Order: sequence, then C-alpha cells, then structure tokens
Amino acid sequence: MVEWWRDAVIYQIYPRSFQDSDGDGIGDLKGITQRLDHVAGLGVDAIWLSPIFTSPMKDMGYDVSDYTDIDPLFGTLADFDALVARAHELGLKVIIDQVISHSSDKHPWFAESRQSRDNPRADWYVWADPNPDGTPPNNWPSVFGGPAWEWEPRRRQYYLHNFLIEQPDLNMHNPAVQDTLLETMRFWLERGVDGFRLDTVNYYFHDAQLRDNPPNPDHTGPETYGFQRHVHSKNRPENIGFLKRMRALTDEYDARMMVGEVGDGGQTAIDIMAEYTAGNDRLHMCYSFEMLSPEFTAAHFRRCIEGVQKGAPDGHSCWSFSNHDVIRHVTRWQDHAGNPDALARQAAAMLLSFPGTICLYQGEELGQTETELVYEELTDPPALRFWPEVRGRDGCRTPMVWDADAPNAGFTTADPWLPVKAPQASRAVTIQQADNDSVLAAYRAILSFRKSQPALRWGQTEFPDLPEPVLAFRRTHEGTSLTCVFNLSASPEQLTVTGDTVLSGPSHASLSAGRLVLPANGFAWLSGNIDLQA
Repeated sequence: MVEWWRDAVIYQIYPRSFQDSDGDGIGDLKGITQRLDHVAGLGVDAIWLSPIFTSPMKDMGYDVSDYTDIDPLFGTLADFDALVARAHELGLKVIIDQVISHSSDKHPWFAESRQSRDNPRADWYVWADPNPDGTPPNNWPSVFGGPAWEWEPRRRQYYLHNFLIEQPDLNMHNPAVQDTLLETMRFWLERGVDGFRLDTVNYYFHDAQLRDNPPNPDHTGPETYGFQRHVHSKNRPENIGFLKRMRALTDEYDARMMVGEVGDGGQTAIDIMAEYTAGNDRLHMCYSFEMLSPEFTAAHFRRCIEGVQKGAPDGHSCWSFSNHDVIRHVTRWQDHAGNPDALARQAAAMLLSFPGTICLYQGEELGQTETELVYEELTDPPALRFWPEVRGRDGCRTPMVWDADAPNAGFTTADPWLPVKAPQASRAVTIQQADNDSVLAAYRAILSFRKSQPALRWGQTEFPDLPEPVLAFRRTHEGTSLTCVFNLSASPEQLTVTGDTVLSGPSHASLSAGRLVLPANGFAWLSGNIDLQA
C-alpha cells in the first residue's frame, strides 16, 4: 500500500476565506478550484479542506447537519467533484474534515432523539437525568464556557455538548452510531477523497458512569475549561476500539489516510499522539496543539518530537505551527524575532525539517500576521461571549490576500465576511510573486529543498545537547546525514563546527574556518557527520 502521507506536506484551506467565486463575500469550492495552481506551485502534496458540509454555521461548519452533502454557501457535490478532479490533475491529494464527535442540533438525528426517551434514535446522543435538585448530572464544562449540559424539557433530561449548546455530542457507546458514521466516511472515500482530518479525535467517548472530573490546580488562564483535568469527559480508553474500526475502513481503499486532532495540551497531548498512532491498526498520524502554543524554545520543540518518538517508536506525527484555531505564529512568536519576515522564513525552515508529516495553513507562505479586529467585526462564539480577555479565532481566519491592487486583495468583489485590512493586504501574492527575497519565494525554495533531501523526508532524528536559544537535530537516512540548526532568538549566535561540511540548501547563515554564524532567526543545513559546540 502506498504511504504517500509519511513525508507529505499538507496545505490547509479554510474555505470561507480562500476565494469567493460568486460575489457573496464568502469563499467557496469553485474559488478554491480556481486557486489550486497557486497551491500546487508551492510544492506541497495535499490540501486539507476545513468543513464544507451542510451546517447552520453556528461554529463555522463544525456543527454538521448533513454528513453527506455540501453546504450551499460553498457550492454543490458537483463542485466538490470538480475540485477533487482538478486537484488530482495537479498531483494534489484531497483531505476533508470529519466532525463526528458531535453534530448540529439541527441534524435530523438529534431532532428525533430529543423528542422522547423511546424513539429509534433516543440513545444516539448523550442523555442523562438531572440530579435530585435539578442540576446537571456532573461537573463537566463546555470548552466554550459554562456547563457541558443543556436541559431538554421534552425528555426531562440533559444532553452533553462539549462545545456549543448547538453541538450535541453523539453517543459513541452505541454501535449503531458508530456504524452510521463509518458509512458517512465511506461515502466520501467512494467519492475519491484521499484522507480525513478528524476533529477533536480524543472527544469521541465519555465515561459511561458520568463521574466528575477532578480539579486542575495548575490552571491560570482566563477560560473556565482549564480548571479541570478532563479524565472522564474525554481521552477515554474506549476510543481505541473505534479508531481501529476507522482504520479498517480506510484500509479497504488504496492510499488513504487519517490524521487526528488531539484537543489537549502538555504531556497529555504528546502521550495521546503516541497512543493513537502506535502500531498499524489505529490512526495513521496525529497532531496536537503543542506546537501551536506561545512557547518558542529549543527544549519545547525537542520535547514534542522526542515525546512521540519514545511513546510510539512505530507511530507517526504531524506537525504544524498555525491553523484556523490559534493566533498566527508570526504574531504569536514576534517577541523572538528580529523582524516578521525573518521569523516567517525560519519557521518554514524549521517546520519543514521536522520528522513526520507537515501541515501549512493558508497564508503562512506569505508570512501572514494576525488581523487586529474590533468587537463589531467578530463572528467567533467564544470571543463574542468573553471579549476582550478571549479574543477568539477570527484574527487568523481573515481572507487570503491575492492581489494588492484589487478590492479586498482579490478575495471577493463584495463585502467579505471578515475584513481584509491593510497589514494583511500588504503581503498579497502579487507583491511577493516578483520578489526573489520574499517569504513566498523562501517557502517555495525550502519546500523544493525538502523534496530533494531523503534525510529530511524519511530520516531518523537525534538531538545534540546545545544551550538555548539554539535548536539543532540530525536527520539521517541510509547513511546520509543532514544537520539542521536554528537560532531561536533576535540576537546573533555562533557555534563551533567540527568535521568536513558545507552549507546546504537556502541556508541563512555563514560558515568559515569551523565557525557557524547564525544571524537573528538564522538557520542552516549542514551536510555530513559533524559535531556542534556552543
């Protein structure tokens, strides 16, 4: 079986914000198809589409009301088929988002389930009786604030929603639910998709006894969700059995894959990534929010990579620095940068040197920064509820910028669903296209270099011990080694190099007389077997 995903670079497209083809201010499938040449020209291997299914859009498509159709905002099934066909012509695989831990409350399954306790889908969702005083059955909170339980007077019961009230959790303890969800995945496999990104994959099962979660004494953030250790509301051991069923399904088809999003942080996330990818009968790979955090140290990146390697030597990881849920990394790590473009180039060099599969988020190749929004411009539910302490996810979801001279930077001819502001428009593709020193040019060069280096694509990884702020690791494949070195600071750093070597690829450093000089946010690839010392 072809395992194209093992060294793949996946480009995440947020459909609402990529390209509007029909003038309604919202991106769509035809728009994506029009812009696929840009994606293919970067040198990536696949695209991942954030949710495009029928939805009331309470959470921008992560509340699905029909798992086997396209929302009219984005187009039709025929538009989807045309997109897949064009992507495959360009050599791009297509991965779609699967949101199966919960549905929309407008899904027909839930509309039936909430009617009574004895209808055919009565136990398709997680229902529980109230406590004697009428309060929810336990202390579980919603990620978006408040309790994770909502009262349904028709049943005189509560239903579980780990996210919005409009996103009731499906009951994975029910085999009929599992069977039906697997059939919806088969629908898309038959339609030619190459893989699935599994949203909140560690939320599928809950503790059947509904035991209270214990407190988390380490929590200091503004949100309430972190006050608990979520040992009963997610991360349940029963999850493994369903992951195996999903793997068995994808294994029926040639060259398909699954990547799971682990909605957790810290060592727990690394442990789950390892557990969910161990062996060859679970997920093909996982990613967590560990590298999507504000932390920017050599020790942090090393801990993430080594943690998965030790926990699942035969497993596989997927790493990214930005996505649709977090502040863009050029803004998130700006305190460690000489300037934004230098940080953007270094981030590309570092991420594309990591072992495993790599995911890039749209606009990352432009060095895009977080958009500053005012309250009246927001659409994201957590931000609308808890502003300004929680600023939400809209700032990383603003439209892709194509043409600096066109209205809304070429995204739409109408008012866009989120604004295109001047700092973002100044990074448009048209501006960077003709600049050999642009961030876009750097991404293309580094992606090309990665493809030319078997050590970067498949090599084993080991870390020499060097002090902060230098991150270094050696990638070795079939006797050929490449040492990757990064200065994670805004000040120059020097290292002593022992051994016969030269700078490789589009390095941003100088090497002379055994001294490697790394400027602010500098990086280097060194060929051969060498030693480094601070």
